[in-house]
Amino acid sequence: MKKVLLFLATPAVLFLAGCSDSKPQDATNLIPGMMEVELKINGNPLSIMVPDSTKGKIEIADQSWGATEIKVGKSFQISIEEGEGDVASMKTDIAGNDFPKLKRFIKDEPTLLFWEAEITTPEFHFYSVIKQTTISYIVKDIAGEMFGEKAVETMIEAAKTLKAKDAPKPEA
Repeated sequence: MKKVLLFLATPAVLFLAGCSDSKPQDATNLIPGMMEVELKINGNPLSIMVPDSTKGKIEIADQSWGATEIKVGKSFQISIEEGEGDVASMKTDIAGNDFPKLKRFIKDEPTLLFWEAEITTPEFHFYSVIKQTTISYIVKDIAGEMFGEKAVETMIEAAKTLKAKDAPKPEA
């Protein structure tokens, strides 16, 4: 009798578990204060999380050298471009700069550099390489701008959300 009840109960439990109307959520949709934007770099559809419009006006601009710059207010300004990148070479360049002078590397990882430099006041920067499918992208803060540590941490978190989007399927 117990075997019969177990045999009948198992499909019922599986059916009820499958009836839940909750949908799995992408982890990037759970970042408070951020929103997803879609863009194309060299024709490749991508998405990335950026601060929402409560943090400032969102501006996306394609540059002549192939980069796409995303700005949200004054404290979120990133550049994304297709390329393999070279973190080791970038680290050497940063360490050799006299202007601004490197104070320390906060994060030194195979695909990410986060550093503090100083001219007269501390400024923070990052450089990362994000691999999506078979294409790599360089994501970094916009050159020439100065950012605080917290602002760059937000940019790094955004860079980690860069993902390839499926190209729309042509209608039959």
